[in-house]
Amino acid sequence: MSGITGLAARKKAAREAAFLRRELAHRSASTQAEHLTRWLLELPARPIAGYMPMRSEIDPLPAMEAASSHARIGVPVIEGAGRPLRFREWTPGCALEEGHFGAHVPVAGEWITPEIVIVPLVAFDRHGHRLGYGGGFYDRTLERLRASGPVTAVGFAFAAQEAEEIPVEPTDQPLDLIVTETGIVVPG
Repeated sequence: MSGITGLAARKKAAREAAFLRRELAHRSASTQAEHLTRWLLELPARPIAGYMPMRSEIDPLPAMEAASSHARIGVPVIEGAGRPLRFREWTPGCALEEGHFGAHVPVAGEWITPEIVIVPLVAFDRHGHRLGYGGGFYDRTLERLRASGPVTAVGFAFAAQEAEEIPVEPTDQPLDLIVTETGIVVPG
């Protein structure tokens, strides 16, 4: 039991330090989504899940808008604690309402099954590990999606959110790629 408690404490400390780094990066960032936009536009049309940025999260909306010219875009909808996310189709300018945790979601739209998931995060490392908010929503979602077919999980963060090492548990789903405002990191 102490191993779990120790891991939880390490994750909590890592999360607090990463929130501070992200807040500082958010205040000084200018063109945040340039690399993500370019990467998405180079792909063949595949359904993409983005997210609506909250607080000091890096903003994927310019990349999502550019990709919407050739691909269906969805944003996450939380349907309840302990459940995977579902993705409702999003288009630039669509009507939004406040969902769980204050995130905006489309008022209406079809559900999509993404093949690319842009994942918000608190911290990441060069091994493709991510630290989220602690609810496990993206881990459950990626596990479910990957069980059905190929899915690319793309962490999107400020470069300052990189940590030397992220504490990992067996249920944590790895990232296939990390995109920051300064470039692309391929985990290795």
